Amino acid sequence: AHPHVGKHTVLVHNGIIENYEELKKELISEGILFSSDTDTEVIPWLIDKFVEKEGNVEKALYKALLKLKGAFALALFSKHDPSTIYVAKNASPLIVGIGENETFLASDIPALLQYTKNVVILEDGQVAKLTANQIEVTDFEQKKLQVKVKEITWSKEAAQKGGFEHFMLKEIFEQPTSIADSLRGRISDVTAEVLLPDIQKAFLQDVEHIRFLACGTSYHAALVGQYWFEKFVHIPVSVEIASEYRYRDPYLYPNTLCIAISQSGETADTYAALQLAKSKGAKTLAICNVVDSSIARLSDEVLYTHAGPEIGVASTKAFTTQLTVLALLTLFLSTQKKTIDASEQKKLGHDLLELPRIIEETLRMQKNLETISKSFIQVRDFLYLGRGASYPIALEGALKLKEISYIHAEGYMGGELKHGPIALIDEEMPILALSQRGVLNEKMKSNVEEVNARGGTMITVSEVSDRMFQNVSKYEIKIPDVHELILPIVQTVPLQLLAYYIAKYKGCDVDQPRNLAKSVTVE
Repeated sequence: AHPHVGKHTVLVHNGIIENYEELKKELISEGILFSSDTDTEVIPWLIDKFVEKEGNVEKALYKALLKLKGAFALALFSKHDPSTIYVAKNASPLIVGIGENETFLASDIPALLQYTKNVVILEDGQVAKLTANQIEVTDFEQKKLQVKVKEITWSKEAAQKGGFEHFMLKEIFEQPTSIADSLRGRISDVTAEVLLPDIQKAFLQDVEHIRFLACGTSYHAALVGQYWFEKFVHIPVSVEIASEYRYRDPYLYPNTLCIAISQSGETADTYAALQLAKSKGAKTLAICNVVDSSIARLSDEVLYTHAGPEIGVASTKAFTTQLTVLALLTLFLSTQKKTIDASEQKKLGHDLLELPRIIEETLRMQKNLETISKSFIQVRDFLYLGRGASYPIALEGALKLKEISYIHAEGYMGGELKHGPIALIDEEMPILALSQRGVLNEKMKSNVEEVNARGGTMITVSEVSDRMFQNVSKYEIKIPDVHELILPIVQTVPLQLLAYYIAKYKGCDVDQPRNLAKSVTVE
């Protein structure tokens, strides 16, 4: 709960202080009594500590900032001078609005537009001192910086897009926040234990088989889930396209859990497939974004993705939050069934907690992907290759491209290249390959060399430390090094951006592609 109140300061904070445990122990040893478990509370007490030494809040803030690690947007004032607000930014958004004899503070521009069109967008590592009539900006080392005021000229619709040209691009860039929202309250920031308070713990104890029901992008998320559950939980999993499942007479093993995945929770085929599964006695769980949607109400239990509204027809943040929830469920089940040891579970949990930051880092390749995309505006066909858990990401990358750019694109398992698709490869065919780990990466390199031998244009997506493709790719896209559990989620981001920029430069309607609807509520 905010604000947090210290002896001398009142403060609000958006973000995560990564070293708060260390700071909290230090402050407790000095006699500070904490009233909550939140990481935020260390900040006012830390500033108070330096106020006692420096004599004022401003100097104390600079001292405290040098000790904080993590993402934060801070706003605070001294009880002795409430007319001055100090703000500081690192990896969380912070916008200052300048009016007539008034100054505003917000996390994004649209919140300010009804009051002023003049804003100062703070950069990482900056501090601002705000009064009603003045703004001063410095860096964390107290060096004064030029105040750059920007006039916003957006239309109302553009304001809703947060300044992005399209809703799809805005939603791609919302993924760090959406993923953080998916994780919030479901995994301990301290122990990295997955908690999942949304569902009854006993609900999953007797599950011996899992069956996914989904369509489109949600089907691709289910395929990743299948790989994870079988690898980490050691449980048999099947994935069904809901529109076909409902017209079969499927056999369900005893103690089967049917998981329906749908962004809207209103997908007609998935709803009907779930009804069929329930009629056959299966336990049912929904993974969806919209609260109290039809599929959520029909299911025994629900895990909401908390992605927020997704306006663009081509799903982006809904997909990565579905994967995030599936990763949480994987860790939860593996702990229940004791299929991985405690140290490995903790390592996986900590890596999952790092995911929002890693996605934010991955999004910094935006300009590079925009440049690469211009080489593919005129192509007619595109091939995506993946192995293991990256194969569904190849399918999803191909789906994104054909949805919004109208380029024919297909995703294939790398091992299937020789079984037909290799006949399509020539100088006009671009092929994108996703790296994997170990022997699968060596196999993928063989696929890449086969493509090169036939004149195809090779694009690879690999981790920074992966040198496997550096001499065999025309375009090498590098992503951060991550654990294999979250690798498919990170690989998704450059494929989203590539599809977006190809469609944009082709002049396509990115947010409303022809013939498609956001929610498929009919057969």
